[in-house]
Amino acid sequence: MLTVLCGADSPPDMAAVESAAVVRYTDARGLADALRGADALFVYDFLSTAVPGAWPAADRLQWLHIAGAGVDPVLFPELQESDVVLTNSRGVFDDAIAEYVLGVVLAFAKDFARSLDLQRATTWRHRESERIAGRQVLVVGTGPIGRAIARLLRAAGMQVSGSGRRARTGDPDFGVVRDSGELPQYLGEFDYVVAVAPLTAQTKGMFGAEAFAAMKPSARFVNVGRGELVVTAELVAALRAGEIAGAALDVFETEPLPPDSPLWTMPGVLVSPHMSGDFTGWRRTLVEVFTANFRRWCAGEPLHNVVDKRLGYVPSEPQGAAG
Repeated sequence: MLTVLCGADSPPDMAAVESAAVVRYTDARGLADALRGADALFVYDFLSTAVPGAWPAADRLQWLHIAGAGVDPVLFPELQESDVVLTNSRGVFDDAIAEYVLGVVLAFAKDFARSLDLQRATTWRHRESERIAGRQVLVVGTGPIGRAIARLLRAAGMQVSGSGRRARTGDPDFGVVRDSGELPQYLGEFDYVVAVAPLTAQTKGMFGAEAFAAMKPSARFVNVGRGELVVTAELVAALRAGEIAGAALDVFETEPLPPDSPLWTMPGVLVSPHMSGDFTGWRRTLVEVFTANFRRWCAGEPLHNVVDKRLGYVPSEPQGAAG
């Protein structure tokens, strides 16, 4: 039996799964009841935090799949210590997020926000814009999304380096990867800093006062990873103090972003509602990824995108697991 945790919307195109299993659809309130007797759980509402509270009812669960790249909403101690296999939807959002990052880099460099303001004011004001070719970019997080970002920015002529758990040279996408544990020591070398690291105990709050103080006053910060990578109050303080020139933020510590947040109206800040990876048809693609893994699970074959529950993400060399 399969339980599917839904939010406001149910997953589309589940016919193939429904023909092969008994499927229970539930929202957060009914999750505990729906987990009893379930062999697998599909967390379609990938931002839901309901799974830890309902976990005691999971009496025969073998596999949990989340319809997102980040697994922090379901990575709690009881799951980590269990034999339940955890998989994610790695690969679905890579190119869309990379396009978003290139888009906001161009928006900063070409001053599109100011152009739109002047257009609305019917004001003709000539300005010069920046080139992005040759600018130095640091991508913090060297997983598939970070690699897609690096490839696209390199194609646009930017110089891209990575920051990850292990320093190395000769990386095919980043060239040089720095040790993320030493982040403040080299942040000042970069014109753009892109956060796309998974949320773990080590990365939570990694962008705070020390990090922003280490950046160039002309640098722009882009967060397409997790809101909790950033200490929001310290980002606001850094922007107000001119320690960095701007920020493009797609994720936040609190979502939706509260109406009274200063980030809404601060100059040099671009706010989007956690949508950088959400292209037309993405929901169907998420179901296709789950359905393909579901067929493997039913056949006892190794699953794709198995998360290392100690690390909090799929390792570079994915580990298989039979259902």
